[in-house]
Amino acid sequence: MTGPRFPDLIASLPATVPFVGPEELERAQGFAFRARLGANESVFGPSPRAVEAMRAADAEIWKYADPSHLALKTELAGRLGCGPKNIVFGEGIDGLLGYLVRLLVSPGEAVVTSDGAYPTFNFHVSGFGGVLHKVPYRDDAEDIAALFARAAEVDAKIVYLANPDNPMGSCHPGKAIEEALPRLPEGCVLALDEAYIEFAPEGTAPVIAIDHPRVVRFRTFSKAYGMAGARVGYAFGDAPLIGAFDKIRNHFAMNRAAQAGALAALCDDAWLDEVRGKVSAARERIARIAADNGLSALPSATNFVAVDCGKDGAHARAVLQALARRGVFVRMPFVAPQDRCIRISAGTEADLDILAEALPEALAELRETTD
Repeated sequence: MTGPRFPDLIASLPATVPFVGPEELERAQGFAFRARLGANESVFGPSPRAVEAMRAADAEIWKYADPSHLALKTELAGRLGCGPKNIVFGEGIDGLLGYLVRLLVSPGEAVVTSDGAYPTFNFHVSGFGGVLHKVPYRDDAEDIAALFARAAEVDAKIVYLANPDNPMGSCHPGKAIEEALPRLPEGCVLALDEAYIEFAPEGTAPVIAIDHPRVVRFRTFSKAYGMAGARVGYAFGDAPLIGAFDKIRNHFAMNRAAQAGALAALCDDAWLDEVRGKVSAARERIARIAADNGLSALPSATNFVAVDCGKDGAHARAVLQALARRGVFVRMPFVAPQDRCIRISAGTEADLDILAEALPEALAELRETTD
């Protein structure tokens, strides 16, 4: 009996996924986490208006969602200063990045990213047969000049840049991106991931004409809007490029309740401001907890803080594992030297109380095992 005949490309890919979910880790360790501080979700949740809208939409969940997302696009277009034709929605930024790679990259073609940047983008590039060229971080931030220079060297189809950055939390002023754009090679598209833009300082978002043919920007409702489980992301840019997504996207990927919730969340500016305030306070407390334990927190323009554990990746991983044994879920960068850090998401006061209790215990355990 003959089984499935995978194409050579698919057969050659490793059987791995970018992330192991906290639920899987809980099953493996046999108990639930007390503080979920590793996935950069918003523990403060969505706007109450969004929750109400999603509950109301559930009564009509028998209907397919509007595949054009027109109501949501219209509201968002007014805020972005563009037209609905300049916006496409999808199943989170992750799904949209996959569509972009499928649109632009043929097997063997070059794509440039930072070594240690968001791994799901790399996952898509490999899955479609693209060739990844990686540039190291510079001073714990993505190096725009080096990214664009490498793109010219390898004739890249896409450069991926996150601003603010995950996993380090660093950011570039928008002006730096604006000034660098003329150096982006012809025929190359900048995929500008702005998942954390709502938490960043004023001026972090660059001013780029919506009809710039070589820039596409990605944002999400998973972070500041507290709707990670709904999978709502969007891209905006030049209409011909955005329109091309319709050729390949899953038009019914975003469900009816998610659309209703996203629209209500978008219109609740007061809730967004409240969440920003809570995240800012949480970042400050994480920095204090780190300092109290002899560690240093890196400046952050996101809803998480990278904490320098002071040694190498093996030590940071041991800290992460010791925290997990105490019921605290955090993550860490994958690539040296950034892997000297652990990454801690903004949490509630109760979450951070647990962190403040667990971190000194974890560090004491490691000192005992190395003495």
